[in-house]
Amino acid sequence: MRPVVRACIFLFILAAFPVSAAPVKELWPDLAGFDEMSKESVDHAIWDAFLRKYVKDDPNKLNRVDYSGVSETDRKNLERYIETLTDLRVTTLSRQDQLPYWINLYNALTVKVILDHYPVKSIRDIDISPGLFSSGPWGKKLVTIEDHPVSLDDIEHRLLRPIWNDPRIHYAVNCASVGCPDLIAKAYTSDNTDHLLSENAARYINSDRGVKIEGGEIVVSKIYDWFQEDFGGAEKGVIQHLLKYATGPRKAALGKAKDIDGYIYDWSLNGLE
Repeated sequence: MRPVVRACIFLFILAAFPVSAAPVKELWPDLAGFDEMSKESVDHAIWDAFLRKYVKDDPNKLNRVDYSGVSETDRKNLERYIETLTDLRVTTLSRQDQLPYWINLYNALTVKVILDHYPVKSIRDIDISPGLFSSGPWGKKLVTIEDHPVSLDDIEHRLLRPIWNDPRIHYAVNCASVGCPDLIAKAYTSDNTDHLLSENAARYINSDRGVKIEGGEIVVSKIYDWFQEDFGGAEKGVIQHLLKYATGPRKAALGKAKDIDGYIYDWSLNGLE
């Protein structure tokens, strides 16, 4: 077989069967520092106001974002908020303030990316990440923090996951998709983050997007496959995690389960229909 033909076949296979493994969790030391004596706080009021105005709860109890309704003034306010965060020296903040800082920045950047390319049917259609086989916006360096270009992947996989090692992080960072845990209608702060992480976990796990019981079989979000290492490293660990927050029939089914029967995920945009 000619090399050119072989290469074309290889590309076709990759396109038909995209790699879905999660990026490796690897600490970024340059931005991992903190100051527990810091008295500096971060004002998330602009982002909080944006979320309260544009995040809507639909009849299926899914939070959707009114991307098409965002005014020019509020777009500029969103950009100003992001600039305010990136102008801070994040490593001088306390660890308690850094967690909401990174979560809010991740979510604000995701919303900005959608707005910059709207209308789109899926965030995966925003193919701006570098690399021949990359897709979506996650690998694109979007901002500069303390002289370091930073991407969404950097925030999630080089900072949030390795620093906090908390599986509840996955219920906070939002990928603008129906299958993702909700973008909630309020900003995270140093005072409310821990409570909201648990609240978000319970909301997602007790929805059909998180855990679905079908004919006695347990079908869960693909998140628990992509990030299995964060949820115990095996299906048994995932089940134990889900049991912490599940209620009613879901809890009963999970309590009897030895493994997971299938995975689901909907990449459709979480915009208002």
